[in-house]
Amino acid sequence: MKQLFSFGFEQAKSCLFPVVIFLALAITKVVEAPFISRYDAILLICLLTQILMIAFKYESLDEVKVICVFHLIGLALELYKVHMGSWSYPEEAVTKWFGVPLYSGFMYASVASYMCQAWRRLRLKLTNWPPTWSVFVLSTAIYFNFYTDHFIYDFRWILKIATLLIFYRTFVYFTVNHRTYAMPLPMSFALIGFFIWVAENIATFFGAWQYPNQHRQWEMVHLGKVSSWLLLVIVSFLIVALLKHIKEGRTQTGRLSRAGDAGFKS
Repeated sequence: MKQLFSFGFEQAKSCLFPVVIFLALAITKVVEAPFISRYDAILLICLLTQILMIAFKYESLDEVKVICVFHLIGLALELYKVHMGSWSYPEEAVTKWFGVPLYSGFMYASVASYMCQAWRRLRLKLTNWPPTWSVFVLSTAIYFNFYTDHFIYDFRWILKIATLLIFYRTFVYFTVNHRTYAMPLPMSFALIGFFIWVAENIATFFGAWQYPNQHRQWEMVHLGKVSSWLLLVIVSFLIVALLKHIKEGRTQTGRLSRAGDAGFKS
């Protein structure tokens, strides 16, 4: 129980950015801010939170770079999905672009923030990582399937099977109080996807966005959405893992270079 509590505490600290977004959604739903629309207020809260997290060194600059990448990726997906009618943002705002409030990108960025924080706090390590090219192709295919499923066959189940085949030997190791545990990587994808679906229900309840069946009154998000979040989690994790893999490779190259220079000088 002590280990479970410690694990939960580290997870909670890793979720600071998502928690702030949920609190902003809840507070602005109940309390109407003067002279500013709700979506604009949420954007200001997100920006202020990001600045404070950097100022207090809660996040490193490298982590912020990853988060910015996810912000752009998420915003692009939001623009497309809202245009296609998958969901909508019914309230008015100054910072609303083609029907999408700019704060929406921070919801995707908060997932990246959680992953970066958890990776560092739990000292994640991966074993039997597949070839980088296969990871890149899989993540690209999953992301673009969110776009193409409106016109051609939805390949999500094929992509899930491909994920299992590519990562069936990959394990993620995490450390809690100096004790290391292991979990199959596909299982971690499923667990994170499920909890994001729970968070999605909370977010739609507070009016973060609306699905077509939620216009008249709030309804629980269909359980099938876990499938979509699972795929998004895979893309998010793979991008973070690839960036960290590239950074570690550069670090090792730099160390070897410095060691070679030292040997040459000696």
